[in-house]
Amino acid sequence: MLDLQRLRALHAVSVHGTVGAAAAALGFTPSAVSQQIGKLERETRTVLLEREGRGVRLTDEAWQLVDAAVELLAIVERAETRLEERRGVPSGRLTVAAFASAARGLLPSVLADLAARHPALDARLTEVDPHLSVDLVAKGAVDLVVAHDWDIAPLPAPAGVEQAPIGEDLCDLLVPEGHRLAGRTAVRRAELGGERWICQPPGRVCHDWLLRTLRGAGHEPDIVHQADENPTLVALVAAGLGVALIPRLGRGPLPPGVVEVPLDPMPVRRLYALWRTGAARRPAITETVRTLRAHWPAVATRVTPVPRAVGSA
Repeated sequence: MLDLQRLRALHAVSVHGTVGAAAAALGFTPSAVSQQIGKLERETRTVLLEREGRGVRLTDEAWQLVDAAVELLAIVERAETRLEERRGVPSGRLTVAAFASAARGLLPSVLADLAARHPALDARLTEVDPHLSVDLVAKGAVDLVVAHDWDIAPLPAPAGVEQAPIGEDLCDLLVPEGHRLAGRTAVRRAELGGERWICQPPGRVCHDWLLRTLRGAGHEPDIVHQADENPTLVALVAAGLGVALIPRLGRGPLPPGVVEVPLDPMPVRRLYALWRTGAARRPAITETVRTLRAHWPAVATRVTPVPRAVGSA
């Protein structure tokens, strides 16, 4: 008989692409995942993983087992959902994936609140980029996702995935102290031509938004520095190396040498919670979504900056 945990390990490798990434998602060591798959290979008398460069690839037989694993894991999820629903209280393990600034600015208070009120719930957070996380929840790799989109780039919702809005996160233009736009009460997008931009790498939602927005305003952005994390982008602005568009959530206090300038109209990114339809009635899902939405107004108030006087730094 096929072992469900070994199938889960193989499924995780198929979703995450490497043994190491699968192990991180499952909370195991890479050697433990390799051992699980090795045992599955012996049970099935089939080669499931083959070396490919520095990584591995799944064989055709492995993909057949992955299809079976998807069906079995969905059955298990439905059974666990029904049991938890009968108990009527959030319980069991809940895997949550969130993008960096939500993991830093929103999830700590939400997870602490859930832990205090629902000790039977074991919520576990992983930081994942939003362009990856929606696929992860659709494939059953995580239970709940906090993701975002921008006003001109709606978040895709795959079949079998439900979503609920959490709130709206405003974004500001950050410029070095002494910059020509520092001290302005508002700047229109048409005024941003000729700037040296600091932003996230290509493929990220924020990068794509910046390109589309500035091109729509008639400018081809000159992107001179790229970094994954918003604190790094802010540090580059503080060094006088360019300007950046940074959301307020999880940004923290600005360092000396950085001036915040509102754009008109102000860019907005929208936060969502997403989960699989099969788990929609699970109390752990409904309570976590409710808690995310309940915490958002206080978080949004904390991240709203104090207005600067015109001409001040």
